[in-house]
Amino acid sequence: MASLPDTDDSTPLAAQLAMDARRRIELHGRQFPRPERTRVITVANQKGGVGKTTTTVNLAAGLAQAGLNVLVIDNDPQGNASTALGVDHRAGTPSVYDVLVDGASLASTVQQCPDIPTLWCVPATIDLSGAEIELVSLVSRETRLRRAVDEYLQERVEAGQDPIDYVLVDCPPSLGLLTVNAFVVAREVLIPIQCEYYALEGLSQLLKTIELIKAHLNPRLHVSTILLTMYDGRTNLAQQVASEVRTHFPDQTLKTTVPRSVRISEAPSHGQSVMTYDPGSTGALAYLEAAREVSERGARGGRPPEHHTGAANGGTSESGVRPDEAIMNHEEAR
Repeated sequence: MASLPDTDDSTPLAAQLAMDARRRIELHGRQFPRPERTRVITVANQKGGVGKTTTTVNLAAGLAQAGLNVLVIDNDPQGNASTALGVDHRAGTPSVYDVLVDGASLASTVQQCPDIPTLWCVPATIDLSGAEIELVSLVSRETRLRRAVDEYLQERVEAGQDPIDYVLVDCPPSLGLLTVNAFVVAREVLIPIQCEYYALEGLSQLLKTIELIKAHLNPRLHVSTILLTMYDGRTNLAQQVASEVRTHFPDQTLKTTVPRSVRISEAPSHGQSVMTYDPGSTGALAYLEAAREVSERGARGGRPPEHHTGAANGGTSESGVRPDEAIMNHEEAR
């Protein structure tokens, strides 16, 4: 296309500016494909600080801005996703706590995001911090969120409302009952991986947990997507981590990487995602590009292409090594 600028790789800044210009032109006003059925995706990584909440809210905002109906469930007691989406989550507000512990309907807790009309959020309040203990003694403690979500989606259809295209569940950085509920409700897992030295530490445990959930509670669960976050292409370390992740998970890893960005960090303090805080920024364009990739994968149900075994589904990667074995080898090499 003549309107696209030529890429200038002479400096990292020039290359980034050229990439941003291309993304603006390609993604401006674009509508993303609608999935055949609701995709329920849990965003999880037991390591803290890798961008789980940031990824959840910005992917959700990107999908919603592209014409899709999106629901975010904030399942993290910190409530950061609720803050970033600008919804009320003060103590006493109907929240995911009421759904999990008291059996309230999801519809009674859903709030519309003030900036994007097709984006909704089930907030998390401080009450959720005690839910881990309270859930232990409850019947069907692992499936309470799934039942509530299934009922809500069915209620919308019966009421003649537009169906929800995506449900994104934000998790705490732990593998307790809140995360188990999030794994049971989902069909897909999205894992954000930070492009830093310890990126793959603990991933083997997360993969084992997902396999246990798959074997005993949710046979349809699979790792469909891996997103590289906090990427700095100027460093050899970031490039090495990205290369290693793409080797172990060739089908699941998105082509798009999310760079370190001041704008992404600033946005939550204004009660917004970066998609509405600074839509032309590098971070916003990266998340919008990632949202496009995620939506295009919806055509095949979020699964890897058929011609690959699918490393995250317990198969082997291109190197012929199971991902959990590869990750454990990586950890031992440290």
